[in-house]
Amino acid sequence: MNPVEDHMDYGLQIVFIGFNPSLRSGEVGHHYANPRNNFWRILYRSGLTPRLYDASEDGDLLKLGYGFTNIVARPTRGAEDITREEYGEGRELLRAKLAEYRPQIACFVGKGVYTEFSRRTKANWGFQEGMDPVVDGVREFVAPSSSGLVRMAMDEIIGIYRRLNEATRERPDPESDFPG
Repeated sequence: MNPVEDHMDYGLQIVFIGFNPSLRSGEVGHHYANPRNNFWRILYRSGLTPRLYDASEDGDLLKLGYGFTNIVARPTRGAEDITREEYGEGRELLRAKLAEYRPQIACFVGKGVYTEFSRRTKANWGFQEGMDPVVDGVREFVAPSSSGLVRMAMDEIIGIYRRLNEATRERPDPESDFPG
């Protein structure tokens, strides 16, 4: 099964980073394609997207300033199927992607994704204040996993993503000062 293609570009507001693609995502070639995954509903209900998008439209979110990647590219049934070697290699590849593209915010979709990447033992929901980011200049935000297996109330999950939305609205667009 092929890895799901990253959607990355320069000047993005947010890059969403998952563990790895699901088997369904690997089959169809789009991020968060498992129908039991709540990612697209969470983005819409938190105000991050103006409408409910489908996984097949993941590339269209580049126009909104959002990109997608994973710490490990290989699709699996679950994160427990990822090897230590894959995490090690993925950590370096992800660091290089963030250093090259320099999004304003790296949003880790799950605490485990962040702790695997940062090698820190714990994380709080939201921005990782008071810690040096792994990649200078890229703010780190930890959000709950959107998997249907997560045992957190949906309203609580949406509230955390809403904080991400509010933070993007508070920061002025650096190009807005230039006449167009």
